[in-house]
Amino acid sequence: MQAFERYFLAANRWALILLLAAMSVIIFTNVVLRYTTNQSIEWAEEVSRHMMIWLTFLGAGPVLRYGGHIAVENLQDALPRPAAVAVRIVVAGLLFAFFGFMVWYGWLYMERTMFQLTAVTQIPFAYIYSAMLIGGVLLIVHWLLVVRGYVLNREFASDAHFDANASASL
Repeated sequence: MQAFERYFLAANRWALILLLAAMSVIIFTNVVLRYTTNQSIEWAEEVSRHMMIWLTFLGAGPVLRYGGHIAVENLQDALPRPAAVAVRIVVAGLLFAFFGFMVWYGWLYMERTMFQLTAVTQIPFAYIYSAMLIGGVLLIVHWLLVVRGYVLNREFASDAHFDANASASL
């Protein structure tokens, strides 16, 4: 299971790195061309926007696993341990339900937009909306990998690449 988790997280991180790198190159190239030649790449803005959508949904899982999303923890801090665990069980259930909702509606959006094409690149919007479905599935997998530690001890995954406490203090 640890090998699966390591490869799963590495694949998710590399997807994010490659998307961000490609988006940066496209935007930088477009800006340089616009100011040096008065010409721009007509598809650059649309493609970079779609890449940003994919970055958001693919990046939500790793941030979740490290506890980097905004949370209100006052109630569970004020409760005795058994009651705090019960609150975290409810929170975990609500998160699973929301991620399932994301997957379901991502699928519905894909079905409804399969024949609607983007303005410049003329690809089906379903490919853009599939980010919601895939991001929801990835959120479920990431959450399954850390939910036990969260519910029992309010622990999240940790490594040298991400520190939720440091990012929360910004």
